[in-house]
Amino acid sequence: MSIVKPFKALRPEPSLAARVASRPYDVLNSEEARAEAQENPHSFYHISKSEIDLPASVDVHDAAVYGKAKENLDKFMRDGTLLREATPCYYIYQLAMNGKKQTGITGASAVSDYEQDIIKKHELTRPEKEQDRINHITVTGAQTGNVFLTYHARESLDKLVADWQQDHAPVYDFTSEDGVSHTVWVVDEPQTINRISAEFSETPCTYIADGHHRAASAAKVASRLEEAGKALEPGAPARFFLTTLFPDNQLSILDYNRVVRDLNGLSPEAFLSRLDYDFTVDAVDKTAVKPASPHEFGMYLGGTWYRLVSRAGTYKTDPIGILDVTILQQNILEKLLGISDPRTDKRIDFVGGIRGTDELAKRVDSGEMKVAFTVYPVSMEQLFDIADSGEIMPPKSTWFEPKLRDGLLTHLITD
Repeated sequence: MSIVKPFKALRPEPSLAARVASRPYDVLNSEEARAEAQENPHSFYHISKSEIDLPASVDVHDAAVYGKAKENLDKFMRDGTLLREATPCYYIYQLAMNGKKQTGITGASAVSDYEQDIIKKHELTRPEKEQDRINHITVTGAQTGNVFLTYHARESLDKLVADWQQDHAPVYDFTSEDGVSHTVWVVDEPQTINRISAEFSETPCTYIADGHHRAASAAKVASRLEEAGKALEPGAPARFFLTTLFPDNQLSILDYNRVVRDLNGLSPEAFLSRLDYDFTVDAVDKTAVKPASPHEFGMYLGGTWYRLVSRAGTYKTDPIGILDVTILQQNILEKLLGISDPRTDKRIDFVGGIRGTDELAKRVDSGEMKVAFTVYPVSMEQLFDIADSGEIMPPKSTWFEPKLRDGLLTHLITD
């Protein structure tokens, strides 16, 4: 059974919600955050990307950055930008983009579920990214990054959510600059709160869709507090972490594409020739190739788009081997370009499908990158199968959109 409970969210004063809400800290760099927060003293970037309030020469992992985040969080609480809920509540968070809606429940999920694999993972984490969030949570005393969970849809829970939306007004309802609408309802009625908790207690497991580093960091903060001799009661806030849980039938996974800085010493002609061993290669000139089916790839090289199709027998058919991100990694990135660990190799970068193929071409045409690849997206069924089997996907296999906004709902780990 899954343990999810209500919590006393730290959230914006309603009239400031749109100005506070910020994109997740890990989808933009410091310069982009500094530009977005310019002339907006209420932006949550002052907490989630607090280096924007320090000289550019300061390293983003310097202790001063976390100290500044704590200083700014305290200021937001003092001046009324952020308010603390009086009693534990659940929150219904609806996102709408391009005419499609997805509705989740924000609550606090148990660290013990994460540790016991009741919250299932499909991705390895990087120690340096974990440490950044560990430092941020420890210094601020807050989990500011929302972990995006999914679960097999439950009709009874769907109805409960829909009924609450119909009968109650949202506390926040705005459209962000990227065209995504964000609507939040506060669920504060004890009977409904208990029903939501009971529904999740009958859910055998949940799955991390996005936020592996945030979840891992929250678990390690709780462990380190205990190791330091700080007694944590079973229901202590630090034993839980901020999550929004969406039913799987409302979600779809976007492609997660790759760009590479060089051809590993090969000329473009030699590279194309070697690709022919494992793929059929067809030039399509200027028309961007967005794969229409599994085992088809797009490649942008030297101003030309190519369609690559895997040859039969060049990949495995197990749950991991059949993924297109695996085929790309094994038959091109590692075999030809010498990228054995894409998590640490500085020659490769990853571009979420929401940015489109123009972004890939732009980075190659600028000279920053040499070649780009588009990949057919992983399915929800594949994600569940792999997580259930305890397997790990190649890094950067899934991209979910739209993204939850930071700052709308924050979980404090101390009362």
